[in-house]
Amino acid sequence: MKILIVKTSSLGDVIHTLPALTDALCVYPDLEVDWLVEKNFSEPLRWQCGVKRIIEIEFRKWRKTPWQSFRQGHWKALYRQLRQNEYDIILDAQGLLKSALMAFLAKGKRHGLAMGSSRDWLAPCLYHHRHVIAWDLHAIDRLRQLFAKALDYPLPKTEPDYGFQDFFKPYRSEQVSPYIIFLHGTTWVTKLWPLPHWQALGQQLNEAGYQVRLPWGNAIEKERAEVIAKACHGQVLPALNLQSIALELINARAVLAVDTGLGHLAAALSVPTLSLYGATNAQKTGTRGHNQQQLSVQYHCAPCLLSQCRWVRATETPPCYYSLSAKQVMQSLQSLLQERPS
Repeated sequence: MKILIVKTSSLGDVIHTLPALTDALCVYPDLEVDWLVEKNFSEPLRWQCGVKRIIEIEFRKWRKTPWQSFRQGHWKALYRQLRQNEYDIILDAQGLLKSALMAFLAKGKRHGLAMGSSRDWLAPCLYHHRHVIAWDLHAIDRLRQLFAKALDYPLPKTEPDYGFQDFFKPYRSEQVSPYIIFLHGTTWVTKLWPLPHWQALGQQLNEAGYQVRLPWGNAIEKERAEVIAKACHGQVLPALNLQSIALELINARAVLAVDTGLGHLAAALSVPTLSLYGATNAQKTGTRGHNQQQLSVQYHCAPCLLSQCRWVRATETPPCYYSLSAKQVMQSLQSLLQERPS
């Protein structure tokens, strides 16, 4: 059976889809899988041995200059790639109009979420088969149900398996280094933990004998990393690709993360991770896997699910996150640190 998965972004959403693919491959070992994805988020698919062909797009870039992208032939090239094969099943795991339109370009029977289960009411109009999935489930569980219904197999009761543990097995060190990784960067300002809290926690960890390591993805994140590192004698990592960051993660004693795609990567690698949630709902999009803990803010408007806080300017940390003190986070982190040998 040949299938096309349409899940273009973001990093966390792509990682959330991998357990569903692992389920399908357990039932159909000979499944031929193509995947349509944003180029920036395609790397984890190379660690999953079940993905045969990765069709990369840069839709976020194309939509900024649509006429130029059209003239340069990007859309024509995408159409040709999608029409190369006829698929038994085209599975839109994104559930948005843009992903449904891309699925529409391919040849085959299209499956997706039904109205009432999809975030976009227009998207289901473009599917041949629509599947009802409950809203109150975690994103991983919703996707596992969607794949099970589309490919017609019983929903597994196993824990989520992201499918790339074997890829990283040779890189794991038997002697775990005494360092903690701070995943402080995120796309929404409403998911930022206050800088003074990062500094205070880094100092506590430094006094406890741990080095703090800080990756970054842009100039703003690098500047924040340098401020945190200066307060706790931490190490600002050089610019790294996703696989290099994964190698840093798998040998860390623990990871502290805001709601970010790299936090979900740490969870997929079974690294002890403490994730902080305020604007987003940990029950629906929280990290899932072994040795995972979540701390959610207790605030009257949380989770708001908004990328801009209604109570502060866009450049400031939302007030809800100040309720998660460095002392409280340190207490939760200590329990995770016991999960790995020193």
